[in-house]
Amino acid sequence: MGLAILHCRAQYGTEAPPVTIEVFLSGGLPVFNLVGMPETAVRESKDRVRGAIISSGFDWPQSRITVSLGPAEMRKTGGRYDLAIALGLLAAQKRFPAAALEGVEVYGELALDGTLRPVPGLLPAVIRAHDAQRSVIVPSANASEAVLAEATVYPASSLREVTAHLVGSEPIAPATAAPLPATSQCRANLADVKGQPFAKRALEIAAAGNHNLLFVGPPGTGKSMLARRLAGIQPAMSRDEALESAAVSSLAGAPVEASRWRARPFRAPHHSASAAALVGGGRILSPGEISRAHNGVLFLDELPEFNRNVLEALREPLETGVIRIARAGAHASFPARFQLVAAMNPCPCGYLGDAQADCRCSRDRVATYRNKVSGPLLDRIDLHVEVLRPAAQVLRNRDQCGEDSATVAGRVQCAQALQIERAGVTNARLEGSDLDNFCELDDESWRLLEAATERFNLSARSHHRVLRVSRTIADLAASKEIGPPHIAEALSLRCFDRRT
Repeated sequence: MGLAILHCRAQYGTEAPPVTIEVFLSGGLPVFNLVGMPETAVRESKDRVRGAIISSGFDWPQSRITVSLGPAEMRKTGGRYDLAIALGLLAAQKRFPAAALEGVEVYGELALDGTLRPVPGLLPAVIRAHDAQRSVIVPSANASEAVLAEATVYPASSLREVTAHLVGSEPIAPATAAPLPATSQCRANLADVKGQPFAKRALEIAAAGNHNLLFVGPPGTGKSMLARRLAGIQPAMSRDEALESAAVSSLAGAPVEASRWRARPFRAPHHSASAAALVGGGRILSPGEISRAHNGVLFLDELPEFNRNVLEALREPLETGVIRIARAGAHASFPARFQLVAAMNPCPCGYLGDAQADCRCSRDRVATYRNKVSGPLLDRIDLHVEVLRPAAQVLRNRDQCGEDSATVAGRVQCAQALQIERAGVTNARLEGSDLDNFCELDDESWRLLEAATERFNLSARSHHRVLRVSRTIADLAASKEIGPPHIAEALSLRCFDRRT
């Protein structure tokens, strides 16, 4: 008879609730009972564990085996519990002292020959283990990911290696993190875009205040090219932001690249993507594109070509920064604080308003095309910017490239530093009393904004977004007060409002 208790963690979105694994050996006919709401992959672990223990040179206990995964009411999925169950069986047989398992969490899927396979979505569990002041034993393939949490990580390649470590005969050296870059490098340079000074200015304002942005213009004018250069003028992520983004990538099964540790994510799903692909879901709930763009940019090219239901799913996370997925058997929350950048043509043929091409679309076709993007979604986009076709001489002249990304990024970083020092958040996230306190206007500015609100029939949300953009424009100019020029420029960056 024997009892062993080990610690592990489940996966529910970015949450990693603790799981206590109790292994009890008792008299009676040899049988293996696994309890605690295990799903198929967990129930099958008894066969993997049996093969791994025998292949590693240990005896399979000839007794009644009961393995309890607590809490009992929480579903357990995946192969991450294999190593813990195997170690529990060996500890119950007194193969190593029970004290060796104190203050340790173990993870890993076992192959039949006893080798350890990597576990997807491990980083959130290691972060919580570090918070609980516990070390972790993980498969060697997960070590580079696990050390990002700054926990004490013991990488192992097999069950025999882990048992030798716990016995003390062959201790495993803790994994050390490779040096991580303090900044990120983006190859896409803003200087590659010739002309388009108005669109570049809008891109700078969007980056400085984390504002959502929509480019509208004929095909081939550089909308996508501009959008892909947004990440290059944004400040690098802080360590906490980088760790949050790495945790989401871990849950999505994508390796975390050390070279892009602080680079902001840039996600550009195709317009055929489903709502589940965008917001997340699946049999085992996993993050979608909006969560993988957390702390970065979500670029939607050809915006009206997306299914309307897909676009409407963006409305709540754009406001809250969180996506909550509920299914009959499970629910999960994923972070989704992303910056939306979209691009669209002005009409189905793409040439409405183009001086060098004729538009063949009727007014009804244009209205139907634009109505694919709902008013409530459009209302949540701070900047609507027209991108016109550049003149041929501009494309030929190398002097029309303008400033490079590094120069613009310097101004953006200074403006964001002002915002963080003043309110603790960027201007796009100002709410309630903070919006009133930090976006105060003089009488002339109020008259200008009120006149525009009445003339263009701006909603209260649009009114507030104009205030936030005006605050960002003032910050880029290092102005403590918002003046009429800042309000006027913010209004000029909402082309769809001017057409109402």
